[in-house]
Amino acid sequence: MRLTKAGAFGTVPLDEPEDTLVTDMTDLPRTEPAQQDWGIFGRPLFLDQEARALSRVGVVDVGSNSVRLVVFDGAARSPAYFYNEKIMCGLGAGLRETGRLNPEGKIRALSAIRRFQKLAQGMGIPPLTAVATAAVREAEDGPAFREEIERETGLSLWVIDGEEEARLTAQGVLLGWPEADGLVCDIGGSSMELAIVSKGTVGKRVTSPLGPLKLQGLKGGRKGLKDHIAPIMKDLAATMGTDHKRIYLVGGSWRAIARIDMERRNYPLHVLHEYRMSSRSVTDTIKFIRKSDMADLRARTGTSSARMSLVPIAAEVLRQLVRTFHPKEICISSYGIREGLLFEQMPESVRARDPLIEACRFSEQKDARMPGFGKRLHAFIEPIFRARQYEKMRLIRAACLLHDVTWRAHPDYRAEVCFDNATRANLGGLTHNERIFLGLALLHRYKNSRENTPFADLIDMLSDREIRDAEVLGKAMRFGAMLTVDAPNNLAKLDYFPKKKELILTLTPEAEDLFGEVTDARFQSLAASLGAKTEVRHTQA
Repeated sequence: MRLTKAGAFGTVPLDEPEDTLVTDMTDLPRTEPAQQDWGIFGRPLFLDQEARALSRVGVVDVGSNSVRLVVFDGAARSPAYFYNEKIMCGLGAGLRETGRLNPEGKIRALSAIRRFQKLAQGMGIPPLTAVATAAVREAEDGPAFREEIERETGLSLWVIDGEEEARLTAQGVLLGWPEADGLVCDIGGSSMELAIVSKGTVGKRVTSPLGPLKLQGLKGGRKGLKDHIAPIMKDLAATMGTDHKRIYLVGGSWRAIARIDMERRNYPLHVLHEYRMSSRSVTDTIKFIRKSDMADLRARTGTSSARMSLVPIAAEVLRQLVRTFHPKEICISSYGIREGLLFEQMPESVRARDPLIEACRFSEQKDARMPGFGKRLHAFIEPIFRARQYEKMRLIRAACLLHDVTWRAHPDYRAEVCFDNATRANLGGLTHNERIFLGLALLHRYKNSRENTPFADLIDMLSDREIRDAEVLGKAMRFGAMLTVDAPNNLAKLDYFPKKKELILTLTPEAEDLFGEVTDARFQSLAASLGAKTEVRHTQA
């Protein structure tokens, strides 16, 4: 059967055989019957044909500042980066003065694209989807450069307008935040786009010439820059409205500023995606940037010199953005136009799934000793958490799916590897506090005590209640995984009565021999974390 995939620019044939498309997944166990009742977990996407066709998607983004290749792989609903390479070409440098692309940037971009095409061929992926944004669409020699790329490399470069760029970027935000509600702001080298997202859809969108490359060289210093930005920002506010509680920032310059904000605050978790700032924090960081030595900041934050040179200009744009739109919260999104192109190719049935759960399902299927046990473990420990709200329950499900994926780590360090994996892994749909909660729960899956952990500064970001809940979850998984290697809910039953502070374990005759000394110790440890007394009941044969 000849497959096709729906892309941003029409339907593209996938000429590779089906097995080639899913080479990364062919070793996954497929023992689950097709008609199995999957319950609250749902059927895994990576077993569905429409998702498997997306297992390798290559995207080239020709921006005003950088040219990047990203190859997405793995769980179709959550972006996993099989390959990611960026070259800072500066195509848009000098565009405002000359009206043409930077000659050196064109040479570097063409060289990078030649390399990307060769890499894609070597990976055996379907044809690359390539887009170009503000610099190529605005430069008078943009069409000629596009023709040169196709002639020299065979790659068709789609030049998109500002509103389409805003739409695709907003879709990238929705890929990681299905519930995103607010204003997406994407800053590139030569432009800045805004788009409204709400209820899983992209609404009004607009583009502006507020990219830092385009603003370089304005006369009048900081005041001249401020006077130039202000009327443009005012027009954007009139078009988009200022009643957005949350702004999602997309783009390398925004991420560089967020990394500096982390440095200023001594923030311990250096994960930019889902990092959140207040308007006051942004103001303080911009003042910090103004009085800092940029070379020192670059060294401390690991930012490239090309990117850091744009930070002071981008900071002035951000200052006026925040002062104009008055958001209550500012979120950093590492997902943008490239992820938006992946989202574009997803059918609605894939888009509707929870990116966190799908990524954890895939990780379990690929790395756990017994794929599928996470769902059975969840069924066993669920009675302890019945009163929890949805957001906490999805974290409990995620933890159960991930509870065994780092089993290959050395036993002395397995708890720490679990924590580090959860807090720093490429997972969407997680706040920073949720990452730390998940990591702490997995740490307690392998270790009763968190004393002398190297992650104390991260754990301190949680409330006392969150720390207690993570400990309970970890010890519940630790006990459930000890009770049986198959399906604990078939051999035993847990009941928890929080008002009476009672934890009751009911054992079937088949489970009697499994409930040994170590198993009982873990049961008592779980009860202690709940502050509950225990009772063990026995059913008749």
